[in-house]
Amino acid sequence: MVGVLLMAQGVVEGIDSLMLENPVLTEVNASESMNLFDLAVKGGWIMIVLLLLSLIAFYILFERIYIIRKAGKEDPLFMDKIKDYILEGEIKSALQYCRATNTPSSRMIEKGISRLGRPVNDIQAAIENVGNMEVAKLEKGINFMATIAGGAPMIGFLGTVTGMVRAFYEMANAGNNVDITLLSGGIYEAMVTTVGGLIVGIIAMFAYNYLVTLVDGIVNKMESKTMMFMDLLNEPVKK
Repeated sequence: MVGVLLMAQGVVEGIDSLMLENPVLTEVNASESMNLFDLAVKGGWIMIVLLLLSLIAFYILFERIYIIRKAGKEDPLFMDKIKDYILEGEIKSALQYCRATNTPSSRMIEKGISRLGRPVNDIQAAIENVGNMEVAKLEKGINFMATIAGGAPMIGFLGTVTGMVRAFYEMANAGNNVDITLLSGGIYEAMVTTVGGLIVGIIAMFAYNYLVTLVDGIVNKMESKTMMFMDLLNEPVKK
């Protein structure tokens, strides 16, 4: 064990002495250190577009999460209280309770209560209309998230094409004096924009699917409340 440690120490000291004696290796090692900002800058103006799209995607994600979770918070005994109010004939109290709850489900039930006395089909149609409007409110901005998920990789590929065009253009202008440094700018732009576009697209895709799942959960609750309310209206009158 001691022999292995001494051998490892000797290798490290040999590498250090080699780098001190060879300044070229030291310069190469220093030039290899590059942070993410420097790498993104080499992607050109397309990285600015991808940055804006990523900011919009994160804004939509957190804003929709807040709205959807707020819409999903309601009293688990909501329908029981509504049933008691209706069976006792306290329609105004039921309406006030719906307004105080202020959720998509409560607004649907409020519309149904306000239509009491009309045919059941009319009541159900009124509830469904309100439900469609509530779902549209919950889905606001989510479609744009899907657009970002599909468009960001395409924008990244656009950067790939422009970067390769730039590299070949500089190669053609160089003639016989082709140097790898002339091509590095275009190749950097091609590779960095591809990576950036894929990262933004993947994040937006997962965020979109997550938001759709949250909205589906709220829609299921709304449908459940609607069925319970319609069953309440169809209950036989107790004598």
